[in-house]
Amino acid sequence: MKAILTYHSVDASGSVISIDPEAFDGHVRWLASHRTAVVPLSDLLALPDDTDAVAITFDDAFTNFGTEAWPRLKDCGLPVTLFVPTGYVGRTNSWGETPGGHMPPLSILDWRALARLQEDGVTLGAHSRTHPDLRALDGSALHDEIDGCIEDLRRETGTRPNAFAYPYGYWSSSAAAAVGARFQHACTTELSALRLTDSPHLLPRLDAFYLHGPGRLDNFGQWSFRQFIRLRSSVRKLGQRLRVASPFEGRKLAALLA
Repeated sequence: MKAILTYHSVDASGSVISIDPEAFDGHVRWLASHRTAVVPLSDLLALPDDTDAVAITFDDAFTNFGTEAWPRLKDCGLPVTLFVPTGYVGRTNSWGETPGGHMPPLSILDWRALARLQEDGVTLGAHSRTHPDLRALDGSALHDEIDGCIEDLRRETGTRPNAFAYPYGYWSSSAAAAVGARFQHACTTELSALRLTDSPHLLPRLDAFYLHGPGRLDNFGQWSFRQFIRLRSSVRKLGQRLRVASPFEGRKLAALLA
């Protein structure tokens, strides 16, 4: 089983984008245990399909990635890709709530810190400029979000990103085409392990929000783990449909099944 793990913030707020530091410590212990290979995102797709392997990604480049997540990952020699919304570098996540619920106000790393992290071994990826829903954009507005993010990272860090993460996981055919023409890989937020049929520019990921229970990762690759992910994916899709029809009912279902 191959999968991309995705995190956002390491903090104790309990929000839908957060993992408690103690729970993250448990994840790091499992990742460093060598029970499953941990490889860079760029290497994961090339591995045989029967390999048990994961790649680690973080979205949004919050300051606590530098203070909480990276020291733990670096100490264990674990590779990670950090997706950066370049228009918010050095600011806060003031783009609004996530589709799934409340998002705490969090600061975002500045360019100097991002450059240091890159020098330290972190792979920087693109996450648009202003974290919009790319489905609502086309033409020059869409290309400014994508090409502008590439240019910002290249100008400030000297490196062109090879991977992209769609803000909120949302994509359209025009967004996927533009991303596919510019990046080797791109990640959605579809809750799934990797499959043979996945496009390299529409890759699913396993969100840490669903993996915070004690020992949850211990069964990675086993039938029980696969069934758990399938069930959570089905429930998540139901919640997303309910949020469209009835935002209150969708949030209530998400809270009950968290």
